[in-house]
Amino acid sequence: MHAGKLIFAQLMDFVSMPQFRKCVKRYRGNKGVRNFTCWDQFLCMAFAQLTYRESLRDIEACLRTRSKKLYHLGIRSKISRSTLADANDKRDWRIYQDFATVLIREARVLYSKDKFSVRLKRAAYALDSTTIDLCLSLFPWAKFRSTKAAVKLHTLLDLRGSIPSVIVITRGNLHHVNILDELIFEPGAIYSPLGK
Repeated sequence: MHAGKLIFAQLMDFVSMPQFRKCVKRYRGNKGVRNFTCWDQFLCMAFAQLTYRESLRDIEACLRTRSKKLYHLGIRSKISRSTLADANDKRDWRIYQDFATVLIREARVLYSKDKFSVRLKRAAYALDSTTIDLCLSLFPWAKFRSTKAAVKLHTLLDLRGSIPSVIVITRGNLHHVNILDELIFEPGAIYSPLGK
């Protein structure tokens, strides 16, 4: 018999529910929703990220094996691929972007006093980029080469705690040094582009 909270539920206790509700309310994310709320979607996707799930089918299969414990995870409804796919397709992505900004802000405060392996009196940031390959027939707007589609994810990491402070998605062929033109620089901070 289950006694106490599951580890996943304990982790989610650190997530600010009032802040999440503000983000959902701002974009009317639960308008017309009966069962699978934005919070349920967030929990499913957080669970998928933490357990290295690779597809909607994988998420569904993993959660269905523990269907009697979903309530203890905080998920109040049954999970199916179509429900997840519909939620991912129809919900406003800005809900989760705004909430990610809230979480990043909280993490930066938590790590602000951590000692850095190199003694610096200034903040240090590293800019890195990765190309995400996409299927050209599904994403024709992201044409990268004649037979390939892609976007590029540019991340500015605060090296104290390795916390992303800026994330930008661009077309696949944009060199990451060009993102430096779009950043608002912190006075006295050190910035370094990584990679090629």
